[in-house]
Amino acid sequence: MRILSEYLEPLSHFRRQRVRDTIVFFGSARIREEGPLAQYYAEARTLAGMLTRWAKTFRERTYRFVICSGGGPGIMEAANRGASDARGKTIGLNIGLPFEQFPNAFITRELNFEFHYFFMRKFWFAYLAKALVVFPGGFGTMDELFEILTLVQTKKLAKKITIVLYGSAFWKEVVNFDALVKYGTIAKEDMDLFHFADTPDQALQILQDGLREHAEAAEAEIPAISHSTKPDEPVPGARRT
Repeated sequence: MRILSEYLEPLSHFRRQRVRDTIVFFGSARIREEGPLAQYYAEARTLAGMLTRWAKTFRERTYRFVICSGGGPGIMEAANRGASDARGKTIGLNIGLPFEQFPNAFITRELNFEFHYFFMRKFWFAYLAKALVVFPGGFGTMDELFEILTLVQTKKLAKKITIVLYGSAFWKEVVNFDALVKYGTIAKEDMDLFHFADTPDQALQILQDGLREHAEAAEAEIPAISHSTKPDEPVPGARRT
């Protein structure tokens, strides 16, 4: 019953608030407005504001490309704060943890959720997202990033997601993507699944280029349902469920 409620309750709120799709921001809860890596807080806030103002140019009965975060402090707060600065709706998908995680003050009240299950929270990140912006972060950020990359790589999402890794120096030092290609654990083409950006303007341009086809799409259900794709040919000997 709890799992079902963590599906139905957000669904009803998203439909009531006419949220059609989102741009998800991931990043460390430990990055603050002042202190180490503070530039990323400021730039996440700036980028979220720029995206929210751009999203308002689409005159529809639904709200497009709503900024969504994990709802907590750090980069999550910066994203919600930037969208709030631009007077837009903004979503927080919070989760109960023993430390660090508590809802920030900038989430739209009707779109502030707290989950018990990580997998239901992740479901809602992937369910509505048309784009993903990943700022420097730790275990949680890595988990969220690589889960989405795996879904995109294996074509388990019947939609295109534009993925931006913000802060190329951080990401290229922390994750040696070239080594994964070198050792054959990912294909060279998998490097095309994401882009690097180092300024809000650069990230904005990448996201706008990737999202324009979604912006011009026909009116969809609120929220749009993304189905898993099916392989062209069944695996020999495998049972289809």
